[in-house]
Amino acid sequence: MAELPVSETPRDPTLCSGRFTISTLLGGEEPPPPAAYDSSHPSHLTHGNTFYNRTFGYNTIDVVPAYEHYANSALPGEPRKVRPSLADLHSCLKEGSHLHALAFDSRPSHEMTDGLVEDEAGTNGEKNPEEPVRFGWVKGVMIRCMLNIWGVILYLRLPWITAQAGIVLTWIIILLSVTVTSITGLSISAISTNGKVKSGGTYFLISRSLGPELGGSIGLIFAFANAVGVAMHTVGFAETVRDLLQEYGSPIVDPTNDIRIIGVVTVTLLLAISLAGMEWESKAQVLFFLVIMVSFANYLVGTLIPPSEEKASKGFFSYRADIFVQNLVPEWRGMDGSFFGMFSIFFPSATGILAGANISGDLKDPAVAIPKGTLMAIFWTTISYLVISATIGSCVVRDASGGLNDTVIPGSGACEGLACGYGWNFTECAQRHSCRYGLLNHYQTMSMVSGFAPLITAGIFGATLSSALACLVSAAKVFQCLCLDQLYPLIGFFGKGYGKNNEPVRGYLLAYAIAVAFIIIAELNTIAPIISNFFLCSYALINFSCFHASITNSPGWRPSFRYYSKWAALFGAIISVVIMFLLTWWAALIAIGVVLFLLLYVIYKKPEVNWGSSVQAGSYNLALSYSVGLNEVEDHIKNYRPQCLVLTGPPNFRPALVDFVGTFTRNLSLMICGHVLMGPRRQRMPELRLIASGHTKWLNKRKIKAFYSDVLAEDLRSGVQVLMQAAGLGRMKPNILVVGFKKNWQSAHPATVEDYIGILHDAFDFNYGVCVMRMREGLNISEVMQAHINPVFDPAEDSKEARAGGAQLSISGTVDPEALVQEEQASTVFQSEQGKKTIDIYWLFDDGGLTLLIPYLLGRKKRWSKCRIRVFVGGQINRMDQERKAIISLLSKFRLGFHEVHVLPDINQKPRAEHIKRFEDMIAPFRLNDGFKDEAMVTEMRRDCPWKISDEEINKNRIKVQEKEGPCWGRILFVPNEALRREFFKKGQLFGDIDFQQRRGCTELGSWGWKDPKTSGQVPALPLTGWVILSCTLPIGRKGKCPSSLYMAWLETLSQDLRPPVILIRGNQENVLTFYCQ
Repeated sequence: MAELPVSETPRDPTLCSGRFTISTLLGGEEPPPPAAYDSSHPSHLTHGNTFYNRTFGYNTIDVVPAYEHYANSALPGEPRKVRPSLADLHSCLKEGSHLHALAFDSRPSHEMTDGLVEDEAGTNGEKNPEEPVRFGWVKGVMIRCMLNIWGVILYLRLPWITAQAGIVLTWIIILLSVTVTSITGLSISAISTNGKVKSGGTYFLISRSLGPELGGSIGLIFAFANAVGVAMHTVGFAETVRDLLQEYGSPIVDPTNDIRIIGVVTVTLLLAISLAGMEWESKAQVLFFLVIMVSFANYLVGTLIPPSEEKASKGFFSYRADIFVQNLVPEWRGMDGSFFGMFSIFFPSATGILAGANISGDLKDPAVAIPKGTLMAIFWTTISYLVISATIGSCVVRDASGGLNDTVIPGSGACEGLACGYGWNFTECAQRHSCRYGLLNHYQTMSMVSGFAPLITAGIFGATLSSALACLVSAAKVFQCLCLDQLYPLIGFFGKGYGKNNEPVRGYLLAYAIAVAFIIIAELNTIAPIISNFFLCSYALINFSCFHASITNSPGWRPSFRYYSKWAALFGAIISVVIMFLLTWWAALIAIGVVLFLLLYVIYKKPEVNWGSSVQAGSYNLALSYSVGLNEVEDHIKNYRPQCLVLTGPPNFRPALVDFVGTFTRNLSLMICGHVLMGPRRQRMPELRLIASGHTKWLNKRKIKAFYSDVLAEDLRSGVQVLMQAAGLGRMKPNILVVGFKKNWQSAHPATVEDYIGILHDAFDFNYGVCVMRMREGLNISEVMQAHINPVFDPAEDSKEARAGGAQLSISGTVDPEALVQEEQASTVFQSEQGKKTIDIYWLFDDGGLTLLIPYLLGRKKRWSKCRIRVFVGGQINRMDQERKAIISLLSKFRLGFHEVHVLPDINQKPRAEHIKRFEDMIAPFRLNDGFKDEAMVTEMRRDCPWKISDEEINKNRIKVQEKEGPCWGRILFVPNEALRREFFKKGQLFGDIDFQQRRGCTELGSWGWKDPKTSGQVPALPLTGWVILSCTLPIGRKGKCPSSLYMAWLETLSQDLRPPVILIRGNQENVLTFYCQ
């Protein structure tokens, strides 16, 4: 534990035996009276009390576990509690911090906090008058779900479905629907108890579990389905009112328009109740629930009362065994007369299970209320459906005329049907299918059977209006949460909330408009199947969310509700999709198409949200599994990929280097941007934590598929050594080191040049390939980025320290991550369309083929696909044709598609004197000028400056200059003499001489060509602007034999002043190309 240093300040003896306050140990002021420290006093033993948090025998700023440390928000009017950071506990406590102020606070402990926030007692226990209304599991979930489940189908369509499908198949329809909803209820219970649930209901559960892609799409269509559900229940209510008006001979206009008029007026009243607030809406729901309970009791009593003559004429004969038996089997009629036709009409009546979850933000404890209330609602509503289906099928025949004169003497031969045995003849209307009453013909059968019909009508009103109201609230609440997440454009307007409950007034108005549009259809059997597929799609994704979260084995999946099964959830997801297609295949395709469209949109937009979804956990599992699996497979040349560690420093400082490597590694291989932060670790650690995420976001914004890795080190070389050894994972480790050319090597401190060349040597020691990139304008654009550097240090001061210590200046600063992401992206040549330009490859030494592979990979990219690639190799002038054919043959076996090959002849021609002088002037500042002393003396003189070049080395390694002059760029290539080649290149030849002729009047748009000095044969010219890249094999300097300054002089001579980027490449001398199949 982090203890605070104890001051020598004398303490009160009465306090020595009790708990210590921080001020007692550190402060110099007078301690409070002993009574304030009485640990036996109950008010001093609260979580808000300092003493309670520090009872471990010694003083500490550490705190005991508390709920507030894990919560994302604080209670209204109270500051948020946070635990001390690791730096607070591990490092020196900074003066001026809130913890430091606490340490010297001399207030009595009962007035002190736990060290982080004000004491909760400061709120005086007064309830905030603006505290939002919260509901428990009965009122908030169970009643709401039961009301939404019962709805219009229970009263107006369940008797009709029983007549069509028979009692047996009706029970199967009910149980099949309940199976889907029960499994979904279990999945909802598991998801909702796996963390704190906020507002947004179904959308919130799916999006936070499966991520914004699926969550956003299903949230949008679920909100739409609820808005259409408002229309369905309102139309059911309007049908009942219309039938009452017709019964009393008072129609408004005509049957269809009456439904439209009544429906629009009703949904407007429901909108007014919703706008009044959740408290009024909840009171209305309780009233509707009581009315429905009374109507159920009234119906059951009615089935026991002997039928009157009027009821008998309408087909009701109380409980009869023969009626029950006849109604056990189906009798399909009409266009919807099929099992799945009935299922599609009934299923929406089971979809109300999400009504409680949809107001999750208004529940006291969603984790308890949603599972308990939802499952209880499913149980009781299932019992009610089964009972009503069985009782109505045991009391009422399928066809009845309703005519009081249709009586007959029992046993008469002219009468057909069960009613004949009870003295009624419905034969004529049954044969003509013109009966107005009976289960198959009269939607208000339950009202006719009941003891007091107006109570059933009231129950229908209560069920339909409560369901419509619940759907209206659900649609608005879900849509509001979706709008606040800003996953889709143009919908943010509807996310604004009003009042203490953050009511989505604009969402209510939008749901109202959608409901009115569907009320115009005025046909319940048409509206019901429309929303069935949307609800089934939601259920499928909820079940899949539970399954996916379970199967990924994420440590964060810890639902407190244990009575679920991941395989049952998977079955629920599959059966939901199957039922979608069995109901209406074209509607299922439309629903899935809408989901996919919305899904692809979110994937394309990549919203900046991180909800810890199971998709992320699954991605990690897959990546881990494949990465471990790679270890079981040996490397093969055919599967070689250039995996690059790019020394970018801050990636935004060297965008050209990032773009170049990102171009050929994109979707192909690993790229890691390495950054070495130099300096004392204590000073650099805060910067390290701050900038890492910012640089990763910058890479993502630039659409570079790369990782960012930074290390702290005392110097650049040791940091790069750590990166080369530790970067990567398993087989996914870098095999190429990519660096920028040190352009200022002549003016920089020689120690930095020694480190730079040492890094190249280290790369070869670690069996890396090396790629050095040089651009004429330079790679580092950090001067442009200085606006985003937080001036916590003085760059000039840093520069002086760097020069004094011989370290390389690293301009990194403390970069603001947000500014880093929002800054304007610098454009480079590698981002533009290259057109028909030329890539020249100087494959001078056989490095295993890496010099060829990287340009080939560039040429595969769309922007570079039209580029012409030429390969230059060294050779003898008298064997040019043979050597050219040999290289063409080799390249054809590699299947690279390089067909233009040129041989560079005449390797032994002497350089010009002016070029030799230029080279000698370049190395002059780095000469030791030892006067040809013996080796021991030279070693002693060069101990503190190993980059110096001795006179003996100059004499031994006579410089050979090769001349290559173009019209707009002069060039000399220095080749080591024979002695150095034996030591340095193992007797290899570097270049053949080419006599480049400059044409008169050549401008930047001119052209050049080279001619054979023996035959004067002119090679076709190429416009200078046609070059995009020059790639050349990197010569290797032998470690310990070639001074860094001499080696840099060779690289400088090889690449200076070229207009196109120059890439010097050297593989690790192992094959990266093969022409074999295995």
